[in-house]
Amino acid sequence: MSISDITVTNVESVPGTKIVEHYGLVSGSTVRAKFFGRDIMASLKNLVGGELKGYTELLHESRAQALERMMQQAERLGANAVVNVRFSTSSVAQGAAELYVYGTAVKIAPDHGIG
Repeated sequence: MSISDITVTNVESVPGTKIVEHYGLVSGSTVRAKFFGRDIMASLKNLVGGELKGYTELLHESRAQALERMMQQAERLGANAVVNVRFSTSSVAQGAAELYVYGTAVKIAPDHGIG
């Protein structure tokens, strides 16, 4: 199994499946610092308005990396899904922020039961 085979969802279960094993909490994080060039552009955008594309890209990359790390941890445990996934951010130093993702690693199987 690879991490691309792991189902990730922000709800408690995956439709059409049942949870057959719980592995516990898994998480991933990344800490990113601001880039001086991005700060200059952000200051200009604050004056005239508009999307801060440099920061949007930075956050997108950070979310992807944190999610990948969480999925790798789930894979090492033998899970094929992570449920109840949540993202969080926090400031860890002047100009640096952590993006943290966490959820519950589980093994799911098709639910052939009635109802």
